[in-house]
Amino acid sequence: MIRHGQSAANADTSIYNRVPDYRIPLTELGIEQARAAGEALRRKLDGEPVCVYVSPYLRAYQTLEALNLDSLTERVIEEPRLREQDWANFQIAGDIGDQKELRNLYGHFFYRFREGESGSDVYDRISSFMETLYRHWEKPDYAPNTLLVTHGLTMRLFCMRWFHWSVEYFESLNNPGNAELRTLVRNDQDKYDLDTPFSQWVQRSTDETVLNAPPMVF
Repeated sequence: MIRHGQSAANADTSIYNRVPDYRIPLTELGIEQARAAGEALRRKLDGEPVCVYVSPYLRAYQTLEALNLDSLTERVIEEPRLREQDWANFQIAGDIGDQKELRNLYGHFFYRFREGESGSDVYDRISSFMETLYRHWEKPDYAPNTLLVTHGLTMRLFCMRWFHWSVEYFESLNNPGNAELRTLVRNDQDKYDLDTPFSQWVQRSTDETVLNAPPMVF
């Protein structure tokens, strides 16, 4: 999995006011980040082919292009279920800022943005995508590797679903940086490990539940 490189919105959030989220491009820095990630990814693949699933957002496609995996890419599949969390059609800065404060109080997983999605909505569509992925993996001619070119929250929720992390543990995780890779590596028990954990802003274990959460002050 890879998060897109730095986007114009990562550099200046005011662009959300006038450009649809799915049309926001990478910055020059974002393209360089993706190129560097491509070098690392080619070393990981070591000449093996890969099947790519890409979010339909411009910044995801530009990231894939900059990775320069053409010689290794068996197939590219546009996958809308890997898109960013929907916040609003055109984001009004003050309103989104207020909603972010509410989300921080309410919880990132369950808070639903007006005209948008909650983290749990994204989790549901990732679960649906995973069913498709399993069916594709059953094909005898499928490539030995899979790459998801997507977004930070989507990557965390994919791993949450894959490893059956609790909501409380998910709430403790930070997004990966722009153009950061995370790899699921098959171990000796024919299961998968995450090569690099997500950083945490507060210490939580993977099995903590709402029963372990600190009380809310109203």
